[in-house]
Parts: sequence; C-alpha cells; structure tokens
Amino acid sequence: MTFYQILVFIHIFSAIIGMGPGFILTTVVKSGDTMSELRHSYAIRHKLHIYVMIGGVLLLITGLLMGTLNTALFHMGWYVTSLILYLVALAMGPLALSPRSKPIKTLLENHKGEEIPYEYKRLAKQLFLTEHIENGIFLIIIALMITKPF
Repeated sequence: MTFYQILVFIHIFSAIIGMGPGFILTTVVKSGDTMSELRHSYAIRHKLHIYVMIGGVLLLITGLLMGTLNTALFHMGWYVTSLILYLVALAMGPLALSPRSKPIKTLLENHKGEEIPYEYKRLAKQLFLTEHIENGIFLIIIALMITKPF
C-alpha cells in the first residue's frame, strides 16, 4: 500500500466514524418524552459528537494531505467544491450550531420538573433545522466524492 492509499483508507474510515453518527444526532434527542429522558438523550448526543469531531478532523487532514500529494486535485471542481462546502460546514459549528445549542443546554440544566417546556421545542426546532442543513451539505459532499462529476 502506498502512503496515498493509506490516506484514502483513513479518509473513508473517518467519514464513516465522523459522518455516520452526525446524521443521527437530531434523531437521538427527539426520543425524549420527559426532561429526564431529554437530558439523558443530550448526554448520549454529546458522547456521539466526540466521534463526529474526531472523524471530521481526520477527514480534513487526510483530504488536504491527498491534495498536497496529488496537486491535480486542486484543479478538479468536485474536490474544490467539496473542500469549500466542508469548510462552510465546519464554520457552522461555532457560528450557527453553538449559539442555538447553548440556550438548550441552559434550559436543560435549569428547568425543574419533568414536563418539556414549549421554549425547548421552539429552540430545538431552530437547532434541528440548522443541523438538517449541515447534513444536506455533507450529503452533497459525499455525492461529489463518489461521482466526481466535474
């Protein structure tokens, strides 16, 4: 196996480890019917997010290393488009997801009782919409990586 082939292997493996759990983060927390269940769901979500972060960093590093070794990739539209979309998705974390997650975290920590308040549902709807947009970006990236259309 060449170094480049090893990078491709790590890149694909990282996509499975990182993106797989990322696609179900929203689903995990939708299963909570009480505040206790919701808190537990968010704790599981946090553990899954660690895999998303590790896989995501490895994806970026291996993708850039493959581009460095094979500079022709930087002249291919699918590669450049994928890279730009990936950077947009990464930027969504601190710019869009974190500001929508923090009020939910505060609500989960401070709310008394078992009934899920309407405020959570409103905040979660905004967060989940943003996550669905990010997942859509990742699906486009995956399609570009598979088909290499341009």
